[in-house]
Parts: sequence; structure tokens; C-alpha cells
Amino acid sequence: MTSSVTKSSESSYKNAFKAQVRSYFDRVAADLDAWNQRNRYYYQDLDRFHQFFIPPGSRVLEVGCGTGTLLAGLDPAVGVGIDFSRSMVDLAQAKYPHLQFYCLDAETLSLEDLPETQFDFIVLSGVLGHLSDVQQVLANLLPFCHARSRLILTFHNFLWQPLLHFAEKIGQRRPQPPQSWLSMDDVLNLLQITGYLPLRSNRRFLCPKQVPLIAPLFNRVLAHLPVLNHFCLTNYVVAKPFGVPSTNQSSCSVIIPARNEAGNIRDAIERLPQLGSHTEVIFVEGHSRDDTWREIQRVVQEGHPQFTLKAFQQSGKGKADAVRLGFAQATGDILMILDADLTVQPEDLPHFYEVIASDRGEFVNGSRLVYPRSGKAMPWLNNWANKFFSLMFSFLLGQSIKDTLCGTKVLRRSDYEKIAAGRSYFGDFDPFGDFDLLFGATKLGLHLVDVPVRYQPRTYGESNIAHFREGLILLKMCLYASRKIKFF
Repeated sequence: MTSSVTKSSESSYKNAFKAQVRSYFDRVAADLDAWNQRNRYYYQDLDRFHQFFIPPGSRVLEVGCGTGTLLAGLDPAVGVGIDFSRSMVDLAQAKYPHLQFYCLDAETLSLEDLPETQFDFIVLSGVLGHLSDVQQVLANLLPFCHARSRLILTFHNFLWQPLLHFAEKIGQRRPQPPQSWLSMDDVLNLLQITGYLPLRSNRRFLCPKQVPLIAPLFNRVLAHLPVLNHFCLTNYVVAKPFGVPSTNQSSCSVIIPARNEAGNIRDAIERLPQLGSHTEVIFVEGHSRDDTWREIQRVVQEGHPQFTLKAFQQSGKGKADAVRLGFAQATGDILMILDADLTVQPEDLPHFYEVIASDRGEFVNGSRLVYPRSGKAMPWLNNWANKFFSLMFSFLLGQSIKDTLCGTKVLRRSDYEKIAAGRSYFGDFDPFGDFDLLFGATKLGLHLVDVPVRYQPRTYGESNIAHFREGLILLKMCLYASRKIKFF
């Protein structure tokens, strides 16, 4: 009897909360755009944030869409908005007839409610505090995800509650209905228990009003610094659904850029294990002074009983140009880079394949800094430089990367094609190719993981790296990443 009464009371409370919030949004619907225009500096930042992660032409579902302004600004190929306020939905459909809007309660949402059932991105912006059962909403959204979907949540930092309440009192903020104030830890926990893996979580925006000189300094610089970052107004989380696809169906293309590596070509093939359902090996030779090209031609001509072998010569210069040529010619589902110096052993590549094929990572980066390595393989100065740049880029990218300079990187071809399509955002800035891929993967919101490798001294030839000159280039790229990613 007591249990029945408790459930009845809980249901009654939830329904009363929901009715109060719905009534509020029906009442303010006509004035919502005017209020948003009054605080357009804040909403413009939300637009920029979502546009950074969501490329035009995506399939987007927005929960709590209001009058549809954010959804329309994302320029989706398929844009669907749901809101439990009929007044909001009617206004949104009138403003943006090319998008789809439905009056639905996210807490009872099911696949039968929408004609579209798979979305690339699901957006919940400023809506979590108005939900009476956040866990149920997140669980209801899971069937609308495919393995590569992204959930993007933005919500206010609870430390701002007194200031935001004061802003309501003086007429600078729209009066709010009853709401929950969730912490970052609350949201991360809710995502994990409902079947999502949080990929990125952080805070942004210290000054919500456009005060000349002060606002740009606070929001572009100070907001991203340690300690001060915890006081930002906007919390955000990017998450993906859990999923373990079959590991048997993916084919692989291994790209081997080679310059002055004639003595390593045959070893690269003989030591390479079979990867996935089929392995394709693509050599890309670049302006060698030894017999590298002739050796590649001999090996390809002889063929291999298990692999498809291909060979190309680059017309441009640098590893980045070689990798892009190889990727453009690749047909495998998964793309791998193996440096021809074989300091990362071909025998380690199955570890990379297992991680990406099982969806335990979406961008797999080799790490040479875990297992012991000889001073001959990596002198102490190089070792500390690698650690410095790894810490720097981990801060800039918002994800932990232990060894940004390891040449072995693995990703799906479908993701690389998206990185290549969005390359204009960063431009052609990277002669190495590593950071072009890392920056692009970060912008796509891919799940970056490290796979430890046993780094070995080379047995043939000499390094093609000019350490001091390329160290300066890396510093320049740190500044570049600061502007394009961290402080954009």
C-alpha cells in the first residue's frame, strides 16, 4: 500500500511540474524571440558552438526546439524539432516551413512518433533543467541514434544561479519556470547510466553581455584557462551511444609513406599481418635519393598472396601530401598510416584494428611514450619535446592525447572523407599530416584514444626529420590550434 501511494505521489509531482513548465512556455511563446534578441550575444555563442560540431547537410533532431531558430541555423539536410508546447511548435513551423516540427513530450517519445528514425546529431540546448525525468528522455533518444550519432547537450552552470535570478529581477533575463539545476557530474552520470559515452565536456562563456573589450577578453581567452573555466556560464557535453559492431566485416588500407627507405620496403610487407576481411597496402614514394621507388615497384610486381599492393609517387612534398594521396586511392573501410622506417612495428597494427573495428575508439593514435624505449630510438630531448607537445595539444583539443607526434594513426574512411570535406575551416597548414587529422577529428567530435606501441630504433637509413626547424613549426601549429579550436 505504501509503495502504491509513493508512486502515485511521485507521478502526481512529475505531472504537476510538467504542466507548470508547459503552461509557462505556451504563455511566453510569442515573446520568446524578442527575449532571445535582447540577449543575442549569448545565443550567437550557442549558435557558433553548435555550428562548429555540426556540419551543414546533417540529419539533426532538436529536443525542446522552441521557435526553431537554432535548428534552422544549423542548415540541416533533415531538420526535426520537437517541443511539448503547442504554441512554440506552431510558431516554429510558420517561421521555417522547410523543417519539420512536432508537438511531442520527450519523456514519452517513441520511434512511432516521428517519420525520421535515425539522426546524425541530437541537440538538447538549455532544456535539461525543464525536464521532470532526464533519465527517461535520454533513454528514449537512444533508438534514434545510429553508431556514429552525437548527442550535444548545453546547460547552465549552477554557480550562476544567483546571478541569473538577479538578472530576472531587473528585467535582463526572461522570467523562468521551476527548473532543476544539474551539475556537470550529474549529467555525465545520467549519460553513462542510459547508454552513452561522454566524449567531450567543458565550459565556456564568462561574460554573457557584449561589453566592448571586456567580453572578448573574458570569452575568448580567460574562459578557457584553468580555474577560471569552472566559473563559465555554459556547460556542454558531447556524447555518443554505446555500440559494438561486428569486427569481421571491415577491410583495411595501410598507407606507407616512404622517402629514402629502400631497405625497409620488403620488411614492411613481410612483417605486416592480415587485417580485417581484406588488407590493401598502398606505398606512396616521395622524391627519394636512394632506390626506394624501384624497390617498391619490385615488391608490388611480385605481388602478395593475401594483400592487394598499390604504388604511387607524389608530385607534391611532405608526409601530409603523401598521406592524402594514399587516402584518396584507398578502398578499405579503415585507413591506417604506417611509417616506412618501421620504428612502429607492423606487428602492432592488429591492436589498432581491434580498437576501431569494435568501436572502442573512432580515431586511434599510436603512443610511443608508454613502454620503455631506447635512447637511440628517441633521444631524451625528443622525448621531453614529445611530452610537452602532447600536454599542449591535449589542452587545446579538449581530449587527452599522450603522443601527438606518433606517425601511426587509424580512422574510418567515412570519417576521413568528412575531415577532408571540412578542411577549409583549418586550411592547408600542416606539412606533417598528423595535426590536420587530429584537428579534423576534434571538430567532428570523434572519440580519440591512444594505443601503446613499442618504439624501436630504425635499422636502415636516417631520420628525415629536422628537429629544430620542425619544432618551431609545431609551436606555430599550437598557436594556430589555439585560434581555430580553443579560442575560436
